[in-house]
Amino acid sequence: MSLLTLRPRKDCRWDLVSLGEVMLRLDPGEGRVRTTRNFRVWEGGGEYNVARGLRRCFGMQTAIVTALADNEVGRLVEDLMLQGGVDVSNVRWTKYDGVGREVRNGLNFTERGFGVRGAVGCSDRGHTAVSQLKPGDIDWDDLFGRQGVRWLHTGGIFAALSDTTPAVIEEALRKAKEHGVATSYDLNYRPSLWKAIGGHARAQEVNRRLALLVDVMIGNEEDFTACLGLEVEGVDQALTELPITGYRRMIERAVQEYPNFRVTATTLRSVKSATVNDWGALCWAGGQFYEATARQDLEILDRVGGGDSFASGLIYGLMTGDDPQRAVEYAAAHGALAMTTPGDTSMATLAEVEKLVAGAAARVDR
Repeated sequence: MSLLTLRPRKDCRWDLVSLGEVMLRLDPGEGRVRTTRNFRVWEGGGEYNVARGLRRCFGMQTAIVTALADNEVGRLVEDLMLQGGVDVSNVRWTKYDGVGREVRNGLNFTERGFGVRGAVGCSDRGHTAVSQLKPGDIDWDDLFGRQGVRWLHTGGIFAALSDTTPAVIEEALRKAKEHGVATSYDLNYRPSLWKAIGGHARAQEVNRRLALLVDVMIGNEEDFTACLGLEVEGVDQALTELPITGYRRMIERAVQEYPNFRVTATTLRSVKSATVNDWGALCWAGGQFYEATARQDLEILDRVGGGDSFASGLIYGLMTGDDPQRAVEYAAAHGALAMTTPGDTSMATLAEVEKLVAGAAARVDR
């Protein structure tokens, strides 16, 4: 029996649509935000990065549902998205008041970290256009029905932006179910987004409700505990990496509590330094576990977006076959490659992913 029932490609304009915020990332390169005099800019966002990875690396047709303030920064973000190949016809443009008192675009200042110095992110995203979306703003029947979509992806970052965004997600997930659209959700817990609006308690209230509507759930150990309240007995997660048996128990609890999860996946990361991690992945599907090839001492240039590239690789694997082992291998390989390049989004190619999945070494390719 198939893990997921997907709509035929010929009946759909889009393979995947993501719902979430797209920010302008300002990157000081090898320097620090607090001392730099130059920034390089990228577009990025937890949900958007998945759509971009599927478009650029895996050649799928994707679109983003988001909102931007109609000013020069918003148009720069649009230009970056166009370069990424993600369709922007479902972007809602909000009139800008000239100052940003009522609506603005999100900025994300992120430095990469090196060795003993971890990566640091500082967001400036209050009152953004997308945080003001509310139910009824998006014609999901037109998007899912007339245009046709095979897969909807969204997540916990968008859910944390305002009082209305969880309701927008719930509306989208329910409409997706009506139209036979597969759904995935990355819990993506960010303490800074939740701390002023209720912390863990609010995160769990929102995410536990939305989880009931999700087919494919993605997250790490902090995500599952902070967002779904799935504590693993005997493991102090503030101090200790979960052993593989702990991850298995955590996921088993998740699928028991949420039998609607057809697939559940998590990255397995052990942080040795900001630039050296052990990296792997675990996937539950069809009543059993599948573990990706572990990569010890993975060297990292920019870890931001690695989890999103993991998610896009997993979705690609699930959409193009019914083999969970293959899907989790693609996920882990794509995530690993994404962390070798700067920016939030993947610069990997499908050939590179398949080469890494096949176990090839990093020899010069010429």
